[in-house]
Amino acid sequence: MTHRGRPWSWGVALLACACGSGGEEPAGFSGAGGAGGADAGDASQPVDAGFDWPDAPPAGDGSPGPSPGFDASADGPAIITCAGKSGARGRHDLRVQTTGLPRSSLLVVPDSYDPARGAPLVLNFHGFSSAGWQQEILTGMSSQAAARGVLVAYPEGIATSWNAGDCCGTAWIDAVDDVGYVRTLIDRIAEEWCVDPRRVYATGFSNGGFLSHRLACELSDRIAAIAPVSGVIGIDPAGCVPARPIPVLHIHGTSDPLVPYGGGTPVLPQLGVGLVFRSVADTAKHWRTRNGCSGSEVEFYAHGDTACVEWPDCSGGVRTALCTVEGGGHTWPSGLPIPMGKTTKDLDATAAILDFFLSQPMPD
Repeated sequence: MTHRGRPWSWGVALLACACGSGGEEPAGFSGAGGAGGADAGDASQPVDAGFDWPDAPPAGDGSPGPSPGFDASADGPAIITCAGKSGARGRHDLRVQTTGLPRSSLLVVPDSYDPARGAPLVLNFHGFSSAGWQQEILTGMSSQAAARGVLVAYPEGIATSWNAGDCCGTAWIDAVDDVGYVRTLIDRIAEEWCVDPRRVYATGFSNGGFLSHRLACELSDRIAAIAPVSGVIGIDPAGCVPARPIPVLHIHGTSDPLVPYGGGTPVLPQLGVGLVFRSVADTAKHWRTRNGCSGSEVEFYAHGDTACVEWPDCSGGVRTALCTVEGGGHTWPSGLPIPMGKTTKDLDATAAILDFFLSQPMPD
């Protein structure tokens, strides 16, 4: 069974929210797969042709793929305890009201959840023109999070969009307070479930990745660390003033056709007008500067087409890292292949993100 009638059409949707100044249109994207990944289609073709979603992530043996293996065992926070939390295990459709708008989120609580012990919570934000249930399938995060005792929320944007600064859609045009929504959602989850406030994290894809950066800037009292995929910082870096150093793991493909690795306009011919994004290099520079990292770049993972570097000696001991997928598209590494270029199998983004998060709790 597939979910038909809900095609993924980021290209047309992104064009509708074009912002910034125009520029010279770059060459088209070939979508070549190459070694180490799956080519889910030629990204130079129209991107609104539709994509049939499965009901679940692709079948596998359940074990994580290649990952840097961040160590979450050392110097972990003391376990917090709770009493009177009534939230059950399983899948829950949560509803909240923020600034007069009804909002919703899927919450997945693993069978191992103990209502008396504080659990980590990951907020996993979908891309523009996508939805929470699609983000769950794209990333396959629920099963890997369950193995680690982590709760995962898949929030829904307004009209499938997030106000993340440079884009997108209705949420951006109407200046929706998505930061306020996230704060309210965290409070709503913590009312019923025992959530460790030092281990609340944000990740997301595309527009959801942009939002993760914004949350690090504007909600650092609640978000312990972020791990955006295929989304750069979308607000003025000068206005990004978190109250403390923020651990960051950014993941991006060099052939991303919608959020170009080098910044500027998308390299899809039909999207080459009016849309300008910051580069991955500028985004990484912002975070290593904001985090006070004084050391030179150090590579800590290299496998196939993927290499990860970090900048050591950051304030507060936080990690500031970038994983680059050579030839990677606008995709989630080791996730469901989608028609936006190569999906590498040389990095399991979900495993890397979860382990990174668990190794980076908020300081007491």
